[in-house]
Amino acid sequence: MNLFDPIELRGLQIRNRIWLPPMCQYSAQAAGEQLGRPNDWHYQHYASRSVGGFGLVTVEATAVTPEGRISNMCLCLDDESDVPAFRHMARVITQHGAVAAIQLNHAGRKASTRGQFAGGALAREEGGWETLGPSAIAFDGMPAPREMSEAEIQAVIAQFACSANLAMEAGFQAVEIHAAHGYLIHQFLSAVSNRREDEWGGDFEGRTRLLREVVRAVRAVIGDAPLFVRISATDWLSENFEKVEGSYGWTLKESIRLVKELPDVDFWSVSTGGCFPVRIPTGPGYQVPFARRIREETGAAVGTAGQITNATQADVVVYEEEADVVYVGRVALHDPYVPRHWAKMLDVDIPWPYQLARGRSTR
Repeated sequence: MNLFDPIELRGLQIRNRIWLPPMCQYSAQAAGEQLGRPNDWHYQHYASRSVGGFGLVTVEATAVTPEGRISNMCLCLDDESDVPAFRHMARVITQHGAVAAIQLNHAGRKASTRGQFAGGALAREEGGWETLGPSAIAFDGMPAPREMSEAEIQAVIAQFACSANLAMEAGFQAVEIHAAHGYLIHQFLSAVSNRREDEWGGDFEGRTRLLREVVRAVRAVIGDAPLFVRISATDWLSENFEKVEGSYGWTLKESIRLVKELPDVDFWSVSTGGCFPVRIPTGPGYQVPFARRIREETGAAVGTAGQITNATQADVVVYEEEADVVYVGRVALHDPYVPRHWAKMLDVDIPWPYQLARGRSTR
């Protein structure tokens, strides 16, 4: 495999293996009738990455309910009236050759924060709201969430299905479930944040039940469209030989088992961490080994990110079959045309929009 080889998932052809990961823009309207809807910033942001040559463009974490937004300036897709704005966003991605995917999320105890990268909990007088979680355990200085009832858990499953159905109506070609980075589904997966003693907690089966049910519900409404899951392969406690409340949290071993037991998922975006503060030994490609292990032991199609910053590095990850796809995020924030630049560095000829053809010789 090479970086600019096409890849097919459930009959969907994707032009190459360099994809844009979901990255919050904190640019949606915070309140009022347009709450959570995309606007001109989102349209130009995602369109330019499609023009730039990415094979697949993933729209940032989009909440399945307003209370599930990470911040008061995050996207939300939970009502039929939202569809036209999201349809325009899907259209500007696909009309330039990329596949349009959308990541659906519920932030759980990490919701109700300040937008614009300010961070921190949003006070009630600022428009903040009560957060939910598997257990009433706070995240690093945030208010403790309210432990979810059975009815609230079932409602979240239905909300994921509703948002996935709306995404299909809006023209998105793939749906990703966010089960990573310490948001609600990850909170259920990790024994550090999930102390429940009912069927939604406890052992592996209980802690993974929410994700299993969300996958089942989403698959039922998206039909044969590709279904992705973004997962934190590890909470990093076992790697650091640390325990929190007697637990190593979510581990790579559990991730491998989960992937094996969810064949309805077509693609796994492999990341790490985020459920609580922990030392992460970052460096170039630091998450690649986790993707490689999952791919080798399960046979699943996987992608990964994490300080993949140059063409040779990205191409080697794919060529050595450590991952099927590389996600390039932060580099793409300052260079939307990075796939085109990397293609030239690798001496790969890819089609250019005719409007840009005169500029090819300058880079």
